[in-house]
Amino acid sequence: MEKQDVNLNEIYKAVMTMDDFRRLSTFIYREYGIKMPEIKKTMLQSRLHKRLRELNMSSYKQYVEYVFSKEGQQTEVIQMMDMVSTNKTDFFREPVHFEFLHSTVLPELLYTQKNRLLRIWSAGCSSGEEPYTISMSLNEFNIQNPGVSFDYSILATDISTRMLKTAVEGIYKEDRIEMLPLNLKKRYLLRSKDRNSPTIRVIPDLRRKVSFQRLNFMDNYYNVPDNFDIIFCRNVLIYFDRETQEKVINRLSTKLKTNGFFFLGHSESITNFEVPLIQLRPTIFRKR
Repeated sequence: MEKQDVNLNEIYKAVMTMDDFRRLSTFIYREYGIKMPEIKKTMLQSRLHKRLRELNMSSYKQYVEYVFSKEGQQTEVIQMMDMVSTNKTDFFREPVHFEFLHSTVLPELLYTQKNRLLRIWSAGCSSGEEPYTISMSLNEFNIQNPGVSFDYSILATDISTRMLKTAVEGIYKEDRIEMLPLNLKKRYLLRSKDRNSPTIRVIPDLRRKVSFQRLNFMDNYYNVPDNFDIIFCRNVLIYFDRETQEKVINRLSTKLKTNGFFFLGHSESITNFEVPLIQLRPTIFRKR
């Protein structure tokens, strides 16, 4: 697409019309399952404003036309979804899940078999804190149980290429790990030498255990293995309507082994869903 010179004042004054919003929100819901009610118009306008600046466009109408052009469908849609998708995560978010992992899931999966390879899927991994937390948890279990021999691999997927780039690098601002115990910081994180802009990086041994892949939950088929022992899909489905949530959980469940464990976010529920999961604890399930 050829860029045209546009007065910056025109970009700053640009306002998204309801027609522009409806075209985008309908597309986002149909293709990506994310609900966009009219109350989110201002949010969508704000998040896409950066794209107008970068593309040197003077109006949202111009942007919408570009999104639906052949070139836009091939290149801009991914950029747009990077702006649209919500990414809120932390290390050891919802710690009760990792406590259950240590106390119940890992002993059951590992004490019955020696030299076991565990496969875990972090579905909706955002900027990577969740899969790295899982990796830390598995390593800690290994340290605390030297008689148990096992290896593991973690697949981490997200729709946002921007978040996946951060996740692959494994570099975060130091204030993101303030609540972590000192022993975990020392064992799994490296501090930057630049104290004016302090960051940490996940150690290479942990990063090597995690592979990252872009995935859209609305795809009819998920191009991932179908033999996971554990799936984490937390605080992602809240952006979908109930019908879409049920479809996504069923698709995810096809990739989970029988008796495998499934973790949802604290505000998510499968109540009245026709899914092959049995509740063990609030937001913790097992495949029938």
